[in-house]
Amino acid sequence: MKINKEIRQLSRGMLRASFTDAQLDNGKITALVQSLITKKPRRYIDVLQYYKRLLRLEIEKRHARIESAVKLDSQMSTQIVDRLNRKYGNDLTTEFSVNPALLGGMRVRVGSDVWDGTLQNRLERLQQQL
Repeated sequence: MKINKEIRQLSRGMLRASFTDAQLDNGKITALVQSLITKKPRRYIDVLQYYKRLLRLEIEKRHARIESAVKLDSQMSTQIVDRLNRKYGNDLTTEFSVNPALLGGMRVRVGSDVWDGTLQNRLERLQQQL
């Protein structure tokens, strides 16, 4: 799929129109997609695919995935969520998971931002240096 300037502009405009009070609004998204399908402008399938990609990226920016080697206690989890909310806003959703392969520490991913303080990562970097 080749994305030209017109498709990018239309998709970005649709994304901007998808928000209500800085939150994605499912009703607006549905209305925009239905309107586009009804009108069927040239290359509307490409517009819908690019719009879908933009929506996925926007949703990922508002979701935090926290991986740790052991289960975190509730106090630590609350502190992490509070700090992430200060940095990314209160509309951030969080997901905690346990991954014993990390050996120790934790990895936090919010959108494309990744903070990796795991023992596994440190050992891999040490191995690359040697």
